[in-house]
Amino acid sequence: MMVKVLFVCLGNICRSPMAEAIFRNLVKREGLEDAISIDSAGTGNWHAGEPPHEGTRNILTQNEISFEGQKARQIKTNDLTQFDYIIGMDAENIGNLHRMAGQSKTGMIARLMDFVPDYESEDVPDPYFTGNFHEVYEMVRAGCERLLVEIKNRESL
Repeated sequence: MMVKVLFVCLGNICRSPMAEAIFRNLVKREGLEDAISIDSAGTGNWHAGEPPHEGTRNILTQNEISFEGQKARQIKTNDLTQFDYIIGMDAENIGNLHRMAGQSKTGMIARLMDFVPDYESEDVPDPYFTGNFHEVYEMVRAGCERLLVEIKNRESL
């Protein structure tokens, strides 16, 4: 059985593709590519079809993490039932996901930093506006590491 993980941010060019790439790298390192599939999407459609933001590409390249083939897309309603873990980057993303879901049964909707309770911030700030890709990389990496532990425990991987 394949566990499906979807990372969600606003435009799907900064935070969620960064999380997708980092998480894919972690999953690959653990040899779990056959057990966990990973994708990302945005709540908005402004950047659909575009590669990750230059700042995201730069920080991933510096850390030797591949983002090959990633293109922004907007989340679809059926994503909420197709994915087991739907991981938003901030409170606004989570609110949008819950509104989209309505009363439908969905995968687990959670904020990435919920998995890092000792971190000072609950939201991953949007580097599209802050320009701080390094800070976001550190937060997303910590969140992805803890998320993978959580999924391995929950899914007995």
